[in-house]
Amino acid sequence: MSKTIDWTAIRADFPILDQEVRGKPLIYFDNAASSQKPRAVIDAVSRYYERDNANVHRGLHELSSRATDAYEGARTKVAAYLGAASAEEIVFTRGTTEGINLVAQTWGAKFVREGDVILLTEMEHHSNLVPWQMLAERTGARLRFVPVTEDGTLALERLGEWLTPEVKIFAFTHISNSLGTINPVADLCRAARAVGAVTLIDAAQSAGHLPVDVREIGCDFLVFSGHKMCAPTGIGALYGRAELLDAMPPWHGGGEMIVSVSYERSTYKKAPYKFEAGTPNIGGAVGLGAAVDYLEAIGRAAIFEHDLALTQHALAGLSALPGVHVQGPRDRRGGLVGFTMDAAHPHDLTTYADQHGLALRGGHHCNQPLMKKLRLPGTTRASFYFYNTTAEVDRMLAILADAVRFFA
Repeated sequence: MSKTIDWTAIRADFPILDQEVRGKPLIYFDNAASSQKPRAVIDAVSRYYERDNANVHRGLHELSSRATDAYEGARTKVAAYLGAASAEEIVFTRGTTEGINLVAQTWGAKFVREGDVILLTEMEHHSNLVPWQMLAERTGARLRFVPVTEDGTLALERLGEWLTPEVKIFAFTHISNSLGTINPVADLCRAARAVGAVTLIDAAQSAGHLPVDVREIGCDFLVFSGHKMCAPTGIGALYGRAELLDAMPPWHGGGEMIVSVSYERSTYKKAPYKFEAGTPNIGGAVGLGAAVDYLEAIGRAAIFEHDLALTQHALAGLSALPGVHVQGPRDRRGGLVGFTMDAAHPHDLTTYADQHGLALRGGHHCNQPLMKKLRLPGTTRASFYFYNTTAEVDRMLAILADAVRFFA
């Protein structure tokens, strides 16, 4: 790393971590589901509601002007954070799920026809599966899937078997939320362009963990959720190339997304505003902007290095536990580990961990088809972020070692 980072001081920015659960110090390893919020984000949201709360865009008074500046300022920050060409390529959404649904129900409704192919992968979260199933049902398009291999990676050496000229859109995750696999998204986008397919990247697990530059990657759409990168819940963003957003019809109708309205018809604003009907989550956008500032001050490359060190430490320890089996690749993976224990169901193991102040997640992680393919009832998942420590990983390993004996 190019700079020395005081991770202990950074951890102190997160007040929620300074507590006990079940009489034990909290170890929060459920970051893939939702990250914690630093005081800088909490204060920014609180300050907005205390000082600047008003509706955006339509008001002429001072508070409305401040709220609009904060809201549009957050859009500009997100655009820079993702390397977008302009803030007009950023649509605020409730998160990853809404962003994918927006694309499926607007771009998809206009451009996908019967006989077209929607290409996904076998490791997709339900949020990047169900909307495309719904689109296929409406249009008569066909779903196709790039297989997951035994080592938890995609069968990319055979990608040409599935990525053919019939493919209209190729939608895939950047980092698997169950396996931790980091997919080579730039290579996938390049291959898709070669056959004329549009691409969408689910960056829910990557946007807050490693550098993401949409122009370097070469994607057409990218979506993420704020709550997985230190921002509030209910806010996220869709990046779309300007020409694609301009070609897409509106999704929700109502105030703010219109230019003029008569009883018979309406005309609509240009992107991104035509996709943001009604009063938006202004406070959430303010919090997202503050989270972007916070993460950029640390540096996502440094965050990824820290995550990876914790993950490798956890992998080594888990591999030494009898009856514990780690899922996913051993190298090139994100900051999470999914595993099973022969002696305990994932739900039972996660409940046991909670009794010791350890927050894990157990279940199918919205990856039911993948779990069926792997013949698993689910996994227990430990997911890390930059405020976590090696000492916490060691404590987790000790708790899991006790669990092996407890469930034996």
